[in-house]
Amino acid sequence: MAETSTTASTSKFNNGSPIANLAPDHLFTILILLPIESILSFAMTCKKFRYLASSNTLWESICRRDLGTTAVDALKSSFLGDEDHQLLSWIRLYKQVFHLDSVCCYKLSDPDPDLVLPSPRASHSLNFLSGCLVLFGGGCEGGRHLDDTWAAYIGNNSRRMLKWQKIHSGIPSGRFGHTCVVIENYLVLFGGINDRGDRHNDTWVGQVAFHENLGISLSWTLLDVGSIAPPPRGAHAACCISNMKMVIHGGIDLNGIRLGDTWVVELSENLCFGTWHEIASHPSPPARSGHSLTCIGETQTILFGGRGLGYEVLNDIWLLDMSEGISKWVQIFYELQNIPAGVSLPRVGHSATFILGGRLIIHGGEDSQWHRKDDFWVLDISAISLERVLPARLSSKRLLANMWRRLKAKGYKPRSRSFHQACVDNSGRYLYVYGGMVDGLLQPAEAAELRFDGELFLVELVLQL
Repeated sequence: MAETSTTASTSKFNNGSPIANLAPDHLFTILILLPIESILSFAMTCKKFRYLASSNTLWESICRRDLGTTAVDALKSSFLGDEDHQLLSWIRLYKQVFHLDSVCCYKLSDPDPDLVLPSPRASHSLNFLSGCLVLFGGGCEGGRHLDDTWAAYIGNNSRRMLKWQKIHSGIPSGRFGHTCVVIENYLVLFGGINDRGDRHNDTWVGQVAFHENLGISLSWTLLDVGSIAPPPRGAHAACCISNMKMVIHGGIDLNGIRLGDTWVVELSENLCFGTWHEIASHPSPPARSGHSLTCIGETQTILFGGRGLGYEVLNDIWLLDMSEGISKWVQIFYELQNIPAGVSLPRVGHSATFILGGRLIIHGGEDSQWHRKDDFWVLDISAISLERVLPARLSSKRLLANMWRRLKAKGYKPRSRSFHQACVDNSGRYLYVYGGMVDGLLQPAEAAELRFDGELFLVELVLQL
C-alpha cells in the first residue's frame, strides 16, 4: 500500500472534513470494501479522494476482490517479461473486463507429420489443471468410443503450439457423453456411454502431475461411493460446486429416456470416498440432455439449454443455489429484445465456461434443425449471483433484460461445431476449445455429411491493456 501511505502528506490532503482527516491507509481499507459505484462517487468529492480512488494498488486489490486472486496472479504471470505491460493499469483492466465486446481466436493444432496427435472426436472431456490440458475419451467415426487420455503442458505461454502426450493408463474404460470436472487439483469423472450403448454410473478421480524431465503423469482411481449412486447415464451435465462437491443433472438413461434428476456427490478430504444424494426441488429443470452446468460461485451453478423430452432444443436458464444447507432450483426469466433478428439462441451440445469477470461465455452448439453454430455469447449472471435468490427479484425485467450479449470474433475463424469441449486457464482470459461435430464438405446433390473434428484453438478475451 505504498502508493496510498507514502506518496501523500497529511497537509496536502487536509480539508477539515472528519473523513478527510483519516490516514490514507485507513481510507484504503474502507474503499476496498465498497461497491464500484460508491468508489467512483467517492472519487468525485475532492482531490484527495480522487487520488486515492485512482491508486493502482487499490485497483489491484479490487481486481483481486472481484476477479479472484487466482486470476489476478495468473494474469500477472502472463505479463512477466512483457515490456509493454511492466506497469499494468488495474483500473484499465477492470474496465476492459466488464466492457468485453470481442474475442480473438488462434489455431493451435497445425498438422505435423512428426507429431502424434489425438484423433478427431466429440462428446469427450477437456480440462485445465496443474498448467496442463487433459483430454479423455469421446466418440468417433462409426459410433465407436475412445478410451485414450492425452495431456499437453501450457504453463504461462497460452499461445504456444501444444505438444500432446499420450498417457497409457487403461482406465477408465472407453466412453463418450461422460462429464469430467476439476475439484481442488483433481479430476472427477462420472458416467458416459460406450459403443455398445451401455450407460455408466461409475465415479473416477484423476490426479495430474507435471515433471520437467518426465513429462506429464496421470493416475485414475475408482471412487468408493457405497451402495447409493445415480442411475447410469450419458449426455448429462456436471460441474463442481461448494467445497469438494460435484453436481450432475439430466442425461439419457439405459432406455434412451431423457432424465431430469439432480444429484450431488460429496468427496472426502483424501478423495478416497464419496457420498451421493439426490436433490428434490420443486420447481426444477425439465428433463434434457446435451445441456451445460457451470459453477458461478461457491454455492451456485447455472444450467442452460439442451434437448428436451420432445427433442425440442431449449434456451431456458436455471440457477441452483446450495447456500445455507438448502438446495433449490430457480428459473431465470429474461427478455430477448437485444438478440439480433435471425439469430437462434436455443442450442444443444454447446460449451458454457466461467470466464474472467464472473460471466459465462457460450460457444457453438446446434439448433433444432441441426444447424451448427460458430458464435460466441456472454451470459452476464453477475446481477443474479450478487442478489439473494428470491423468485420475486428474479422475475424483474429491469434486472434481467440485458443478460445476453453477442461477442465479435476476430482472428482465426474456426468451423461451426457442436458437442465440442472447452475449458479456461487460471487467468480466466484464455479459453481452449477442442473437437466436436462439424459439417462435412457439401458434394453436389448430396446432404452434408457429419464429421468429427480434431482441431484445438485458443479463444482470447480481447483486453486493450
